[in-house]
Amino acid sequence: MTKLRSRGENIRRFILNHIEKHSADIGVFAAHHFGITRQAVNKHIQRLVVERALVETGQTRNKSYKLVPIFESRFVYKIDSTLAEDIVWSNDIRPILDPMPDNVRDIWIFGFTEMFNNAIDHSGGDEIVVMIKKTAINTEICIGDNGVGIFRKIQAALNLLDERHAVLELSKGKLTTDPKSHTGEGIFFTSRMFDHYGILSGGIYFSHQFGQPEDWILENEHPCGITSVWMKLSNHTSRTSSKVFDEYASSDDDYRFNKTVVPVALAKYGNDQLISRSQAKRLLARVELFKTVIFDFKNIDFIGQAFADEIFRVFANQHPEIDLVPIHTHADVEKMIKRAKSGLEKI
Repeated sequence: MTKLRSRGENIRRFILNHIEKHSADIGVFAAHHFGITRQAVNKHIQRLVVERALVETGQTRNKSYKLVPIFESRFVYKIDSTLAEDIVWSNDIRPILDPMPDNVRDIWIFGFTEMFNNAIDHSGGDEIVVMIKKTAINTEICIGDNGVGIFRKIQAALNLLDERHAVLELSKGKLTTDPKSHTGEGIFFTSRMFDHYGILSGGIYFSHQFGQPEDWILENEHPCGITSVWMKLSNHTSRTSSKVFDEYASSDDDYRFNKTVVPVALAKYGNDQLISRSQAKRLLARVELFKTVIFDFKNIDFIGQAFADEIFRVFANQHPEIDLVPIHTHADVEKMIKRAKSGLEKI
């Protein structure tokens, strides 16, 4: 009986953990995973519905399921001199999220306070809205403001080509429009700590998923007038904030933020190929702030000779102290990089 109970608990836990990605086919998915019938899986699904862990929509073959929120709430704050992110966290947010493991709490403290403070200091708006949804599996928090828009502000402050270029700079880290007050590390590390992280601002949506080296952008045909930051984290993750920080330190004895991963695909606009020195220079902006720069060429099938030469010969010769590391290179990309490196000065 104990083994049967334990197996049933494992099946129900599996269903809850995978329901978001398999809301319409969870029965087939779980049956295949455990080697049991769909009818057996359906008994576990119905138990979760009765226990109000899942909610059922649709009829017969069109049924789908989703997690039932344990808690949903919405807070509105006026931006003024008295508003402080640590007070909001302590008074409003933490009581909702508790109880939670210490490592989960540490990630939420960092992510929430960093993003809320950004809205206070940089949005230029007068209102912040926080929305929270917690289920048995994960928690989502969205922080929105009615300011000028984060990508538009970065574009103007750094005189960038357009808002998409602002996303490229954000993905590198160490970017701030107020260097006297901020290190520019908040968004970078927050995006790396959470399971899912996204920013919607103006016509641009920037997203990062944990375990994926690349970031990606979607352009919205109907720009919105607010900036929204969205964070999602498993309530039971074993991840720690210290491990994420350590991942971007160059060595065990150097605790500074000295390593970055640059998603090369963000330098592409539309169907443009990466062929020019100007494109390479945009990709190289501010990378001299790091000791190790990893260029992720995922989804890039071709680069031009001038583009490769600017990065792996010209810049490399000018900055021999920086380690430039290409990864996920297509065969044609690798050839161009090797050709450029063949012209490196011998030091």
